[in-house]
Amino acid sequence: MTGFAIIGAGFVADLYMGSLKLYPEIPIRGVFDRRPERAAAFCSHWGLAKHDSLEALLAACEPGDIVLNLTNPSSHYEVSRAVLEAGFHVYSEKPLAMEMGQATALTELAAEKGLRLTSAPCSFLGEAAQTLWAAVRAGYPGKVRLVYAEMDDDFVPAAPYRKWISESGAPWPWQDEFEVGCTLEHAGYYLAWLLPVFGPVKRVISASADLAEKGLEQGRSAPDFSTGTLYFESGVVARLTCSILAPHDHELRVIGDDGLLELEDCWNNRSALRYRRRFTLRRRLVTMPFGKRLRLPGPTHLMQGRRGAASMNFALGPVELREAVMQDRPGRMPMDLALHMNEVTLALQAGGGVHEMTTRFDPAGVAPMDWARRLKGGAA
Repeated sequence: MTGFAIIGAGFVADLYMGSLKLYPEIPIRGVFDRRPERAAAFCSHWGLAKHDSLEALLAACEPGDIVLNLTNPSSHYEVSRAVLEAGFHVYSEKPLAMEMGQATALTELAAEKGLRLTSAPCSFLGEAAQTLWAAVRAGYPGKVRLVYAEMDDDFVPAAPYRKWISESGAPWPWQDEFEVGCTLEHAGYYLAWLLPVFGPVKRVISASADLAEKGLEQGRSAPDFSTGTLYFESGVVARLTCSILAPHDHELRVIGDDGLLELEDCWNNRSALRYRRRFTLRRRLVTMPFGKRLRLPGPTHLMQGRRGAASMNFALGPVELREAVMQDRPGRMPMDLALHMNEVTLALQAGGGVHEMTTRFDPAGVAPMDWARRLKGGAA
């Protein structure tokens, strides 16, 4: 039976384990972290086996197992490469790698060895994103022209972040978070929605800035603000903004010929999707002040309660990858999608103006969840 192994027992690992507890049937081979005391605390809290080296953890894995790479972003390439070389599938935290050359090398290695490789975030497998996708397929809100996506997390440098502790006692890695930057950490939460719905991006125009003091040495802090315009091959244009300075706002608005779709928070799998129709009344253009709630027709997926800032099932991606491996079918988080998202994310972070994309993915290779084929009540 395909199982999981975990590398990295830091802050985010507790979010994964809280969700993996919803799937007690899935074996977890054990955990490795280069900090023995952190691994011990994590394994004691969750009742998992602790391994003293990466080699020992991989030796405990069985053929077909999936390794969750939950290390800091600067270690993603090195760790994922070692796991692939050992012959195991990889589910990596975002980004896939900090440099495109490294990300490409990982995908080439995985393809050479016939292994699966993908990266978080997996929230597009959740109810809110799947409802959005079903609504667009059903014809809401008419032909889509424009998308506004916000990933603003309030003025984090002024927050008591040194007091933030995970469930097993890991401190929020504030230094790493500020050095990596909010774009690499958070842009994927909406890119992972927009790419499956609207297809590959052909061009990114971006700007970014490092604006606030964060207690790091000069030059070590990454941009704390970025904004980018994404030009999709399908003709849709999207504006995505990330910051840890502006007031909290995770709203998504999809604007079409007939109206708009609105969703409040991509960090909540249950976030409501509403459609506001546009029409003319006498000589005025009117958009309905109250939106119609759009829903899927039946049960969706196992839900996770709020843990910290999010109400997301972090296990949806690993579980989907596991099912794809066991069923020997294409996964809903294919490798070319992960690579394409990595390039868009790095372009947004760089803020260097115009970036012509060098990668793309096959939209036909990304399928909706079986429970999200249509909306409740059918098409628009």
